[in-house]
Amino acid sequence: MKTPVYKRLARLVLRYWPYLLVSTIAAIAFVALNTFSISLLASLINNILTDFDSIIKEQLIWAQAEQLTLNEKLKFLTNKIILQDSQLGSLKRLCLVIFGVFLLKNVFLYIKNIMVSYVQFSLIVNIRNKLYGHIHTLSMSYFNRKKSGELTSVMMNDVNVMQDAFTTTFRKILVAPINILFFGTYLFIIDWKLSLVALLTLPLAGFLYVSVGVSIRRKSKRIQEKIASIMHILTEALYSIRVIKAFATKRYEIQKFETEGDRYFQLLFRRAKLNNLATPINEIIGVLIGVVLLWYGGMQVIQTETLTSEDFLRFILMLFAMLAPIKTLGTVNITIQNSLAAAERVFKVLDSKPDINDKPDAKEIESFSKEIRFDKVSFDYEKESDPVLKNISFSIPKGSVVALVGASGAGKSTIADLIPRFYDTTSGSVKIDGEDIKEIKLESLRKMMGIVSQEVVLFNDTVRNNISYGQPETKESDIIFAAKSANAMEFIESLSEGLDTIIGERGVKLSGGQKQRISIARAIIKNPPVLILDEATSSLDTESEKLVQQAIEQLLKDRTVLVIAHRLSTVKNADNIVVLEEGEIIEKGTHNALIQENGLYSYLYKIQFN
Repeated sequence: MKTPVYKRLARLVLRYWPYLLVSTIAAIAFVALNTFSISLLASLINNILTDFDSIIKEQLIWAQAEQLTLNEKLKFLTNKIILQDSQLGSLKRLCLVIFGVFLLKNVFLYIKNIMVSYVQFSLIVNIRNKLYGHIHTLSMSYFNRKKSGELTSVMMNDVNVMQDAFTTTFRKILVAPINILFFGTYLFIIDWKLSLVALLTLPLAGFLYVSVGVSIRRKSKRIQEKIASIMHILTEALYSIRVIKAFATKRYEIQKFETEGDRYFQLLFRRAKLNNLATPINEIIGVLIGVVLLWYGGMQVIQTETLTSEDFLRFILMLFAMLAPIKTLGTVNITIQNSLAAAERVFKVLDSKPDINDKPDAKEIESFSKEIRFDKVSFDYEKESDPVLKNISFSIPKGSVVALVGASGAGKSTIADLIPRFYDTTSGSVKIDGEDIKEIKLESLRKMMGIVSQEVVLFNDTVRNNISYGQPETKESDIIFAAKSANAMEFIESLSEGLDTIIGERGVKLSGGQKQRISIARAIIKNPPVLILDEATSSLDTESEKLVQQAIEQLLKDRTVLVIAHRLSTVKNADNIVVLEEGEIIEKGTHNALIQENGLYSYLYKIQFN
């Protein structure tokens, strides 16, 4: 059974129980002093408005009485602190006590808030760190299913919503219930009949808050999803800005963004209408309680005289003081509902399981001695879709170069993705020296491999850090050697800061050939025994291709290589060429042998070199 979101949040919060304990103790002290300060205000008014001699006389009667009600005991103890020989002296003492109580209660308020601040900020940072760490454990198939802006929205927007909620909730949720408890208890001590009348209206308020809160939570969830959709459109547009400008589709893209924005506005406005119900509900309920109690309490003071004017004044002050935390709880409920909607999306990501995991007894591997073999491998991305690969069998002997050739969609890149286990085979197996790669630890398997693809991934960092990515302790001399081997040092030296030049997001400050040579230098630094080249030169001009090809030749030395290429000139010297069509192997052999067979490879070669 799935654990409710609020329980999961509670578990996260309870890890900080020492801070919460200190905060709770400080909150109780603050509320006790706050209740006492309101009682003192009633005493102050009574001291000014009432005959001083009658107060002294009443105090002497209480001192000699054998039994007092709890309300009388509290008033007796309060007067004992305040009363002096004269009315002016009593007023002076009362003012000093009030100042001292207010000073002390604010010290406890500060302690409570600082403890809560530590908890809320630590909690949010830990949630975001946990979320980011978990994302890195997920399989490639997960990212294929998700929109580009959705995870960003969860990481930033949803976690920020949770932070705002914790900020509001932690600061108020500890104090408000304790305040209500203290004030409510004091009200019953003063007059239990009046207190019962006040309580009759609270179930109605509770029902209204819960009803509004549930609806707000639903709408908040839709709002978070709509933000994710907007972020996806924005991310996609920024990534594709060159294409948008080239096709002059500015109006279409703006219209698409504005349409999503309008839907977002409608959801926000509907939630706002519910949010803004909280204040009128509070006011109406507060006035209703006040009017009823003023009438009923006033009757007791004026007609039946079962309630003193001082007690009635103290009761009214306490009651209206209690309405503030009740109102606070109403707004906190709305904030909590917003937070729960965001938390559901965060936990949905955290609950996502990677498709590819290490087995408990998985082995480490650092090298291999014989071959990588595909044994009757079939694969499909979705269970109900047609297979992308069908019964694929071939080997890549250690130290050899094997090329994959075929039309787009034939399955070449899928084969390359199966070796580092970005995906797992649907049937059959990929083996290294006879060991199924599913029996090998993922990290050690992937450390054996270097991948240079057509779409180069560079970071908004220095050239140096992009070359040494994943190898932070690489020596300067090794970085320079790798750059020279990749034919990159010449253009690196021409950059404004050399190796320390920031190359921009996705390496935007570099040309295609320069990016590719940086990625080759990165592969040289990693020095992998297995190298996968996925159409590494297909998008380059002739001059850049020549430089990159020379760099690749340096990279191929003493390695086991799988090459994917559309330009067949790059695979003529491969030890073995595997020709694919619609996910099946239809030809295998060397360049010369395949030309003589006069099959698909020969046909593709003749087209390119007609």
